[in-house]
Amino acid sequence: MSVQPKAGPTARMNVDEFLAWAEGQPGRYELVDGEVFAMSPERIRHAETKLATYQALGAAIRAASLPCRVLPDGVAVRIDASASFEPDALVYCGERLDPNATSVAEPVVIVEVLSPSTRHVDTGTKLMGYFRLPSLQHYLILDTERRTVIHHRRSTGDLIETRIAASGDLSLDPPGLTLAVASLFAEP
Repeated sequence: MSVQPKAGPTARMNVDEFLAWAEGQPGRYELVDGEVFAMSPERIRHAETKLATYQALGAAIRAASLPCRVLPDGVAVRIDASASFEPDALVYCGERLDPNATSVAEPVVIVEVLSPSTRHVDTGTKLMGYFRLPSLQHYLILDTERRTVIHHRRSTGDLIETRIAASGDLSLDPPGLTLAVASLFAEP
């Protein structure tokens, strides 16, 4: 999926205005520094990887019997008053959110699948933005070309640890999930 040049209203918006506006629009959008950006259609590999990731996270949550839920893309994550992103998948824990909510305030795990046009956004703007959320513990960036996971993990203080994995298991603790790297990708 790629982020297209500014779309929609020409005036800057805050997240509340954006979410109200976006709910009635065809297509999908993100808000970056108060500007609306359209998200372009996905390639099949991207969509298949999102599905595999959603299924793997759901299975890991069930296996660990955790009070967490996985959500696919379609819900927003508020970064601040002028930024809202729509990750490819996320995990939140605790009570079930209001079924009519359009955003998740406290994600624990966020996943983005790289595409050629969003690589710089996913590895830069979103990486910095997502870790501004105190709840976020893990940010997984999936590279479908190389079938690798770039795992950014919150550590002590302001430290973010990064691991690149092409095989084996990922330990997402907290909340206490373990999943195979291979399970995050669609069959070749």
